[in-house]
Amino acid sequence: MKTRQIAVLLTLLALAWPLGAQMMGMGPRMPDMSGIWHPVVGSGGAYEMTDRNGTKSQIEMTVVGKEDVAGKPGFWMEMVMNNPRGGGQMFVKNLIATGDNGVTSTRMIMQMPGQDPMEMDMNMMGARRGPGAAGSATPSDIRSKADLVGSESVTVPGGTFTCEHYRAKDGTSDVWVSDKVAPWGLVKMQGKDNSMVLTKVITDAKDHITGTPKKFDPMQMMRGPQGQQGQ
Repeated sequence: MKTRQIAVLLTLLALAWPLGAQMMGMGPRMPDMSGIWHPVVGSGGAYEMTDRNGTKSQIEMTVVGKEDVAGKPGFWMEMVMNNPRGGGQMFVKNLIATGDNGVTSTRMIMQMPGQDPMEMDMNMMGARRGPGAAGSATPSDIRSKADLVGSESVTVPGGTFTCEHYRAKDGTSDVWVSDKVAPWGLVKMQGKDNSMVLTKVITDAKDHITGTPKKFDPMQMMRGPQGQQGQ
């Protein structure tokens, strides 16, 4: 099942970047996960996403650590999602640094079920993905590309929140954000082809990636936990 496994990889890499950018323009369209960046170590949220076909999937997005980047504080943001092939969960974390132009992903580490963690070459990813990719700055505040609709009380499976409602200037999506949710404040997102709602506020997040990361090996992605080639 090589094609499917490659699609899984592309999905993971897309999810790992704060804006859900699409790797090389491929892979499924994922919701825009930006909002207003305010990371708190140990905090985050669990979400349910629904695509244009009504297919639902779950993902967790948490801040699991802090590390200096060029003398400024950076934060490790971890994404957790179920492995479509079964057998456990997949983990991806980015070291996010904040600069004058927004946030930048400076490191990316991923771990598949039963495999060692792998660190991506960010220079390679930036070159292959083009503008807006990992290694280039992305706005840390949705207000730079959206208009305020108003303040609203929003009830989602994760609770009821007083949110600021923003509408993208290009009309493609509406986002509801609250300072009670880290790291992006995201409570609800409604796009033309997908949606996303908070199902749980997480306050005790821990780093799931264990072991010393190795250099990314695409062939390892094609093998199962016992090193078997996927069918």
